[in-house]
Amino acid sequence: MTDAATAAGAYTVKGATGDWEIVVGLEVHAQVTANAKLFSGASTAFGAEPNAQVSLVDAAMPGMLPVINGECVRQAVRTGLAIDAQINKWSRFDRKNYFYPDLPQGYQISQLYHPIVGEGRLEITLDDGTTKTIGIERIHLEQDAGKSVHDLHPTMSYVDLNRSGCALMEIVSRPDIRSPAEAGAYVAALRQLLRYVGSCDGNMDEGSMRADVNVSVRKPGQSFGTRTETKNVNSVRFIMQAVEHEARRQVDLIEAGGAVVQETRLFDPGTGTTRSMRGKEDAHDYRYFPDPDLLPLVFDDAFIDQCRASLPELPAAKRGRYETSLGLSPYLAGVLTAEKDTADWFETALAATARRLAKPETEVASRVANFVSTDLFGALKKLGKDITDSPVTPDALAELIALGADGTLSGPLVKQVFEAMLETGETAGAIVEARGLRQVSDTGAIDAAIQAVLDANPDKVAEYRGGKDKLFGFFVGQVMRAMAGKAAPGVVNDRLKALLDG
Repeated sequence: MTDAATAAGAYTVKGATGDWEIVVGLEVHAQVTANAKLFSGASTAFGAEPNAQVSLVDAAMPGMLPVINGECVRQAVRTGLAIDAQINKWSRFDRKNYFYPDLPQGYQISQLYHPIVGEGRLEITLDDGTTKTIGIERIHLEQDAGKSVHDLHPTMSYVDLNRSGCALMEIVSRPDIRSPAEAGAYVAALRQLLRYVGSCDGNMDEGSMRADVNVSVRKPGQSFGTRTETKNVNSVRFIMQAVEHEARRQVDLIEAGGAVVQETRLFDPGTGTTRSMRGKEDAHDYRYFPDPDLLPLVFDDAFIDQCRASLPELPAAKRGRYETSLGLSPYLAGVLTAEKDTADWFETALAATARRLAKPETEVASRVANFVSTDLFGALKKLGKDITDSPVTPDALAELIALGADGTLSGPLVKQVFEAMLETGETAGAIVEARGLRQVSDTGAIDAAIQAVLDANPDKVAEYRGGKDKLFGFFVGQVMRAMAGKAAPGVVNDRLKALLDG
């Protein structure tokens, strides 16, 4: 295993000859959110029967010509703007030539020399709260290959071309990442951004976002070492494991007198290790040349401005607004902005609560945020549901919170009504009326309940009046139990103290 160096917070691999530094660059392949593929009208929906979504273009039938999908171009530009990148108003497609069973054309249409998006950056936040900016070298559009299936027959492999031709954004980072934690934080932040923008669903388990992990090691201060590329790693945890294992393997290899070979490797999730797949090709091995069937992409400032105007408030800006404008803690702001759907749900509930209480959102934000992040999230986790499938709507939650804020419901009753809402889907108001759960503030009824409790516990009354003040909590609990939790806690405290001390 690797050890984190304590000096200056740096992360190093401890070797027999001293400390080694990890250098990581990630090539993230993100499938573009679009109804059709990059160069054909075939569907991109996930989960179809094998080879059910393959056009003649995808299958590379003779005479079939690609036609660019404008929505894929728009999504790539929007993504570039979200990472504050240079948008290239002139870009070109190239043919990347290689032969593989799931690549029907014998080449992949990609962008090597003139990508659609140039240099950008992404800020990441680590677990200790520190931040770091990771440079992004480029984003280019390319078509995905099909999928080879090797485990359905003892002697043959099958090919599924449903994925063939789907649009990918290849997002290439600078070699700025220096630890497994930074690699994980980068991919998590990038996934969050793509989901906010809406340019990729980020479903790594479905293969719509995956990373090629480039790792090398060096002595601190020396030039870059020889890198390896671990292909198609499809979870944040696996990416971190691949970085850690590959760095350790390379250090052990070098210190044993060997040399790291530039190669392509595969990650084994079962063991957390990598294994050699093939020698790593350089660009000239693919014999790139401009695709003769596709014109260059050319667009103007007006198109870029339209793409920029379509962007939502991005995660970092939203977190900052929640902290500064709404007064939420950094933790709550981070939790509520982790997913766009969560932030949207929270903001709808916040606006509805503010309307019901006739108060500014700033005054009710903490109340709503705490309820969503604790009670609602806890309930949804037990139910195995996402916030988009919540049995309680934002407006229904706003009604419940308002009933608690205006004294209609006590804290325990709010919890009780919320549980009923989850079970039945009914509104808080309907449940309160149907079950008679309205909080009791009538001093006459509360005084009667208190007197009954005092009469039933004369020994404890004597102890309390003899100086055992801690028994006050006992009496409060007994009165609340006698009134089935409906008594207003403030009134109970006031009247109980008056009657005990009277």
